[in-house]
Amino acid sequence: MIRPVLLCTLLALAAPVAFAQDGASEKEYHWGDETVMSTAGFLSAHPDIRWRGEGLDAYEAGKMDEAFAAFKRAARYADKPSQAMVAEMLWTGTGVPMDRPLAYAWMDVAAERAYIPFLSKREKYWNALSEAERARALEVGAPVYDEYRDDVAKERLDRLLRRAQRNVTGSRVGSVGALTIIIPGPGGIDMTIDGSKYYDEQYWEPEHYWAWQDSIWKDPPVGTVTVNPLEVVDEGEAQPER
Repeated sequence: MIRPVLLCTLLALAAPVAFAQDGASEKEYHWGDETVMSTAGFLSAHPDIRWRGEGLDAYEAGKMDEAFAAFKRAARYADKPSQAMVAEMLWTGTGVPMDRPLAYAWMDVAAERAYIPFLSKREKYWNALSEAERARALEVGAPVYDEYRDDVAKERLDRLLRRAQRNVTGSRVGSVGALTIIIPGPGGIDMTIDGSKYYDEQYWEPEHYWAWQDSIWKDPPVGTVTVNPLEVVDEGEAQPER
């Protein structure tokens, strides 16, 4: 179960990586500012990120029933990593009864945008199903698609983002001027965030928000480790210090 946990943590990283996106005014997208994304105001307008984070916390604490419920709440707002986690927990029977056909349906929804990690999982699931399980997957998948597919679930989040935009100083999210966000911090020490960073359109404009998600999940970076061939060392040869 290590792999799905890692999938869920990708957006929590404040990595200094930029992405060029063709579909949204050629804007460059970064993985996200952890300070901005952890504020109460941000999370109230982004229940996909909020509930995915709570699901991950519960998962790591071994509270699997709470994790499953939180991932399902995030999934209602078109959060593909959370939909994939629901699928994985159903597939392995982690915290819930094992249900491989239903797990496939969830992973099929998670793979809707052709994100590589979820496409790969979906194909592995399908290949592992029996003919009877495949038939049942198509049956139990219908209500999952009706509730969680993008053209339904995205609109739920879009409404929250548009509502948040109307509360921003200025006529548009991009017109924040010299606005500074004051956030209560630990020990009574307030933190300040540049308004232009807090109200970056990648967080608040639905078109850019989904493009930002795509930039992260379409083809996530993969680390590699190179292992050199073993060397034979004579018994009497001195060993290098470690």
